[in-house]
Amino acid sequence: MREFIDQLRKNGKLVEVTEPVSKVFEAPRIAKKTPGPVLFHDIDGNKAIMNVLGSRDELATMFGVDKDKIIKKLSEVSPDGEVVIVKNSPTMEVIEDEVDLTKLPIMTHFEKDAGPYLTAGVVVTEYEGVMNAAIHRLLVVDKTRLAARLVAPRHSYVMHKKASDKGEKLPIAIVLGADPTVTFASTTRVPAGKEFNYAAALRGRPVELFECSNGIKVPHAEIVLEGYIDPVERVDEGPFVDITGTYDLVRQEPVIHITRILHRKDPIYHGILPAGPEHLLMMGVPYEPRIFNAVSEVTTVKNVVLTEGGCCYLHAVVQIEKQTEGDGKNAIMAAFAAHTSLKHVVVVDDDIDIFDLQDVEFAIATRVKGDMDVMIIPNVRGSSLDPRGAPDGTTTKMGIDATKVLKEAQNFERAKMPE
Repeated sequence: MREFIDQLRKNGKLVEVTEPVSKVFEAPRIAKKTPGPVLFHDIDGNKAIMNVLGSRDELATMFGVDKDKIIKKLSEVSPDGEVVIVKNSPTMEVIEDEVDLTKLPIMTHFEKDAGPYLTAGVVVTEYEGVMNAAIHRLLVVDKTRLAARLVAPRHSYVMHKKASDKGEKLPIAIVLGADPTVTFASTTRVPAGKEFNYAAALRGRPVELFECSNGIKVPHAEIVLEGYIDPVERVDEGPFVDITGTYDLVRQEPVIHITRILHRKDPIYHGILPAGPEHLLMMGVPYEPRIFNAVSEVTTVKNVVLTEGGCCYLHAVVQIEKQTEGDGKNAIMAAFAAHTSLKHVVVVDDDIDIFDLQDVEFAIATRVKGDMDVMIIPNVRGSSLDPRGAPDGTTTKMGIDATKVLKEAQNFERAKMPE
């Protein structure tokens, strides 16, 4: 994390706030207004960073590729990087056995939030020999307890259910301020236990892990919280603002007991602004290579983007090199199959810039005939985050084939000026 911050500072991409600010509303408000990474030097005497991966520019810098090549790189990398176990870590510079979560700059973001939320904590769990690392939103209940939103049927939920069915505590560690590549990898849909291997493959060098006192192995980070998920105890979790910028439901969720805190001297807390650019990219970008690979099975795919206007989750634009009539509709169906929360998808030709929504709208305006090129699919599984979804989780999906009719290609030729 510190190397990445130094790189941002060197490239002139880091905004630094030196005056004291509050962790209740004020720091999140500043982050919301700042178009890029912002480092706070004094939140109740603590340091914190937000918007670490606040745009595709930061992602491109992290991966060492051009912005329009991010998804191609992600679709080609296999989760087989090297993980190395080490005995020591700078994370262990300070060890606190007396836990007080209120001393950390954990922020309250919006007026109706249930309280302060950990938003960038990578929850590392292990059960029956299987490891999982994933980001979950974590509500601060009191000085030693958190409420975790665990979504079925994801791995953390399944592991906790297996342990709780046997009346067992599920040991965990919550990692804050790891290498951004590691944090990003924890949001991806890779095979069970492969998140750190994937991070190593993405960054081109091994990921080092050290063992916590409860047996959980974690990467070097600014802060690590050790503890366990209680097999029985649950509390109200929410309201909380999710990717749509609207409040999610209040639910009964499992309780995490924090038993020990490890951190570096003068640690830098990492917070993700709910519904902010980093939240959207971390939620959406990991699905883009899945859509890319699925569409590549039915036609020649060039690029994929989950758009910011669609919360980087509900709307996709897929760029293809059309080979035969019907490729556009096949691409639509492949995209929906790859990302079941996807609600609307537009398929365009390779002369359309998918990062320019005006160009995408041009394709819809000039290449779509409503009765032939729009697919409506009712009563299918959607996203629980969609406020328009039905109580049973179903929705109506729409696909728009905004590609040229091949045999009439000359009618769609875009005029060019010579150099």
